[in-house]
Amino acid sequence: MANTSTRTLRLLSLLQTHRYWPGAELAGRLGVSPRTLRRDIERLRELGYPVDAQRGVDGGYQLAAGAVLPPLVIDDEEAVALVVGLQTAARSAVEGISESSVRVLAKVVQVMPSRLRSRVEALSAVTVPVDWGGPEAAPVDPGVLTVLAPACRASERLRFSYTTADSRSSERHVEPYRLVCPGRRWYLIAYDLDRHDWRNFRVDRISGPAATGERFRPRELPAADAADFLRGKLDNLPRPYRVEAVIDAPVAVVRERIGPWSTVEAIDAERCRVRMTADSLEWPLMALGAAGADFRVVEPPELFDLVRERAERFGRAGRESSPVGEVHGDVGDGE
Repeated sequence: MANTSTRTLRLLSLLQTHRYWPGAELAGRLGVSPRTLRRDIERLRELGYPVDAQRGVDGGYQLAAGAVLPPLVIDDEEAVALVVGLQTAARSAVEGISESSVRVLAKVVQVMPSRLRSRVEALSAVTVPVDWGGPEAAPVDPGVLTVLAPACRASERLRFSYTTADSRSSERHVEPYRLVCPGRRWYLIAYDLDRHDWRNFRVDRISGPAATGERFRPRELPAADAADFLRGKLDNLPRPYRVEAVIDAPVAVVRERIGPWSTVEAIDAERCRVRMTADSLEWPLMALGAAGADFRVVEPPELFDLVRERAERFGRAGRESSPVGEVHGDVGDGE
């Protein structure tokens, strides 16, 4: 649903220029077929957006001149998906994507119903952008984010249930500060009123959040910002695996491709040593593969075994796979 909604919003953004769009060009900009474009146009009309269509070989679409656009009709989950997606794109290294994402977000927010607009603006305002990624994803309930974000923005105390890594559940009473999203995992940075200290909470482990109506004066965070606080906490977590590998690539290239979740040191101009810690070996294996160069595992032995197992698996796939269109076996006449 979110993909369809995001595409419809992009279509609306293009039509809001009030220029005439030939059907083929508009479909090409959206990366869809003419049939899908027609369905998306009909969806906009059902939502109340007046779209004029010109039929024929040179047919196309345009918003009706002087039309007053109705509020954008999307639900809370779609609104959160939209903001998260556009904020992620705004930090993209792809040329032109950052500025376009900011413009689209600004346009979309203006046509949202006031209730959703305030929630979306709160989520955007209290989420701290980071340029480092996390090792794994953790699904988050959008409804939880729509409670946490306004509370952070309004400096309003929260209560919620929290499940720790060892499956222990507890009730928390906190002063929420900011949301941080490294990679695809969300964290709430907050002052825990029962433990009298700053804490970071994984949002996917939060349930039943509720604002108490109690306002507070924000305390001074013991770090430069919320992202810096979170990274310090994550770096100090105990990790069962310590990984070391040598990669046949310059240190600058490896740092760019693997990211800051590892220590990269130059051996010489063409080789570097990588060290990292991890809860599982899947993430280091993926990171080493992302370097795009030959590498050798130094430790641990379990990672060497995993690399060998995956190499054998990919080797079998390479031998047993066939080019597209190749048919195995004899082609008979049905006898």
